[in-house]
Parts: sequence; C-alpha cells; structure tokens
Amino acid sequence: MVLVDSSVWIDFFGDAPAPEVDRLVKLLGEDLVLMGDLVLAEVLQGIRSEREFRLTRSALRPLQTVRLVSPALAVKSARNFRNLRKHGFTVRKTIDCLIATWCVENGVPLLYSDKDFRPFRDYLGLEAYE
Repeated sequence: MVLVDSSVWIDFFGDAPAPEVDRLVKLLGEDLVLMGDLVLAEVLQGIRSEREFRLTRSALRPLQTVRLVSPALAVKSARNFRNLRKHGFTVRKTIDCLIATWCVENGVPLLYSDKDFRPFRDYLGLEAYE
C-alpha cells in the first residue's frame, strides 16, 4: 500500500503530465492506494464547483481511507519538525509534517511531488514511492 499526497492528486485531477501521476495511475490499477483523511481534506478544499466536488468525492470514495493524526503522532510530528529544523530545514506546512510522520511511523511509502518531503526522506527515513 502507498499513501498518495495531495500534490499528486491535484496533478492527477488537473490532468497535468507528471511522472508521479503515471505512478498513481499504475497504483490505482493495482488497488494499492491509501487515502489519508488530511489529504482528502486538502484535495476537496481546492475544488471550486459543487459538481466537481461531488464527482471528485465519488471518485475517491472507494479508496481505503486512514486516520493520519492522533495525540501521539502529533507529538512525534512536532519532534520531527524540531529535528529537521536542527538540520537547517523548516517544514512549511504542518500537514506535510503530519503526513510524513504517519508514513515513517507506519512504514508506508509516500508518493509525492512536493519537495518539502525530501528532508523527511533524507533525515528521518521516509520511504518515497518512486
């Protein structure tokens, strides 16, 4: 199973040509995609029309959705943020820190196109799906 970040879903639904979108299409064909609750919120928040919202929600509904945040994970995420800051990286979005920490803690690869996840891969053991 692979968790897919909103950066890839946005390109997927926007028909943007990207290698990560090609990987997502392959994973969808093999039924290997996990949807994070926070990722679902990010994807749906970006949709402007009610019609597109309903269509997108319907397309994502069959995916197994996992809860990404708990009190314990929130603390681990804060520790990871602080650890990366010591290495000279400031994570721009709390939600990215939470997503990456969940993946690290659960041993689940992350498919992403957002460069903010690279320090998690380089310093904290995030497995990038490539």
